[in-house]
Amino acid sequence: METKVTRDPHSYARPQEAVIRHLDLDLAVDFDKHILKGYAEYTLQTAPDAKEVIFDVRDLVISKITLDEDTTPAVFSTGIPDDVLGAALTVKLKPGTRKVRIYYETSSDAAALQWMDAKQTAGGKHPFLYTQSQAILCRTWIPVQDSPGIRFTYNATVRVPKGLMALMSASNPQQLSADGVYTFEQKRPIPAYLMALSAGNLAFHRYDDKTGVYAEPETMKAASYEFVDTYKMLVAAEKLYGPYDWGRYDLLVLPPSFPFGGMENPCLTFATPTIIAGDRSLTSLVAHELAHSWSGNLVTNRTWNDFWLNEGFTVYLERRIMEELYGRSYADMLAVLGYGDLSQTLADMKADGNMKDSRLKLDLEDRDPDDGVSDIAYEKGYLLLRTIEDAVGRDKFDPFVKKWFAEKAFKGADTEEFLEFLYANLFAEGSEEDKKVEPKRWIYEEDLPAGVKAPVSERFEKVKQAADLAAGGGKIPAEQTAAWTSHEWVYFLRSLPAKNSPALMASLDAQYKFTQSGNNEVLFVWLMMAVENNYADAYPELEKFLLHVGRRKFVKPLYEAMMKNPATTEMAKEVYAKARGGYHAVTWQTLDKIVK
Repeated sequence: METKVTRDPHSYARPQEAVIRHLDLDLAVDFDKHILKGYAEYTLQTAPDAKEVIFDVRDLVISKITLDEDTTPAVFSTGIPDDVLGAALTVKLKPGTRKVRIYYETSSDAAALQWMDAKQTAGGKHPFLYTQSQAILCRTWIPVQDSPGIRFTYNATVRVPKGLMALMSASNPQQLSADGVYTFEQKRPIPAYLMALSAGNLAFHRYDDKTGVYAEPETMKAASYEFVDTYKMLVAAEKLYGPYDWGRYDLLVLPPSFPFGGMENPCLTFATPTIIAGDRSLTSLVAHELAHSWSGNLVTNRTWNDFWLNEGFTVYLERRIMEELYGRSYADMLAVLGYGDLSQTLADMKADGNMKDSRLKLDLEDRDPDDGVSDIAYEKGYLLLRTIEDAVGRDKFDPFVKKWFAEKAFKGADTEEFLEFLYANLFAEGSEEDKKVEPKRWIYEEDLPAGVKAPVSERFEKVKQAADLAAGGGKIPAEQTAAWTSHEWVYFLRSLPAKNSPALMASLDAQYKFTQSGNNEVLFVWLMMAVENNYADAYPELEKFLLHVGRRKFVKPLYEAMMKNPATTEMAKEVYAKARGGYHAVTWQTLDKIVK
């Protein structure tokens, strides 16, 4: 049981007085009205003198609240709503109250819910629903104490139209229910941001006793081929960091509007179809989401100010998993690409005069926690852990990480606890190792510490030579590129000059068919180059990409580049007007600020 209580600036809850411990959820999915309707019943743990319990809500319609077995409506009030936080739902308690049942329905435009018409799906015949609760959007579809430091178990009953399948971040069905009613159980306590629901025309492909993939039938062949190494990743992760503690690990391939690459919902990773490349070259994302089963899901940042504890550890684990499966040279390529992303993020922050967010320990008071989602948490966090590993050696660092997960399992943690654990279990504060690493400088100071050791890749050195040759108009022998992975192609494009002549752009496209690439990572980098170099031949594919893909990692930079280029500004506005309705709220809330 969590004992430390930290004020969460993004939740109205007061867990030291009354905290949720278990949820019984009963919901009906209404595709016609675009709402969820039902009740959430919580089992509470309360202080002896607790007189009320406070939940986080945003745009929910509360019809009635009852206490324990009493059907008499309880006294409750809803505070003044905030645009980001929503409002506090305060329920008056009676002496000895153990359960609170809240009857409610969502709004038709709840930010966590993406309702898709049949035409927006691969099959084109059935509607589709999925949720995205991270960071604080669970409160838009469930009244909840929406803080990552508060964990609870749950059971759920979900009713969907016959012929559709419902899935959650819990034990899941593998076959259709005859009546459209599904039941779920999550025995492990999770924070609210890991609550997840999806419903649609779905099929299941079983790899083995622990892993499988859900997808629309029309995409199942490609999906089941792409993720066949999932079990190998699970075995590698357990070898490194201890037992997988969540039962099954399955994947759900969502429609392309999903705003992220993946979401680590326990038992069921939500994944973007943009990682289906046909050659299993983008599945490091699966390793990343699987790694979250330890870093994030098992040991969770207590507030979003400590987001790097989730993501920095996860990037580190992801690359260790990929190294275990495909070798050090493969993991080195991922590290170099990540360092490039981080360098660009830092450059952008400097240009914007916003270096305070380059610190690992964030201050997100009075801000949307999504502001903390950047390469800082992921790549700077990874570099800190990699620096510690280099200083002490893997023979010491691996047991340290394993112990961190074992001792902190199913608890929240903050940066200060990490430092305390580091100094107690790996090296002493003020020691030679401490002076060499300078962890506090990494955590509390802006930018990167001086003298940071940038990752290197021998494979990329050869790619750089090829890019230099191509930039000068030379031809690269086909046998040299035949075995390149998507990572090498991305690095090749990034290694070309920022500005290229129309003739070189056309020559590269004719030789390598970048505009027709089926690999979304490669295509994204090429489309960015097309915008920056006014390569109009790629614009039809650019528009198609923006209309079809909602992954924020891709569309945000593309719209930014288009808006900065006078030649594409109007195109950006016209395409966005058509595309916005198909994006998830997480995406369009970001893009609205860019495409004015």
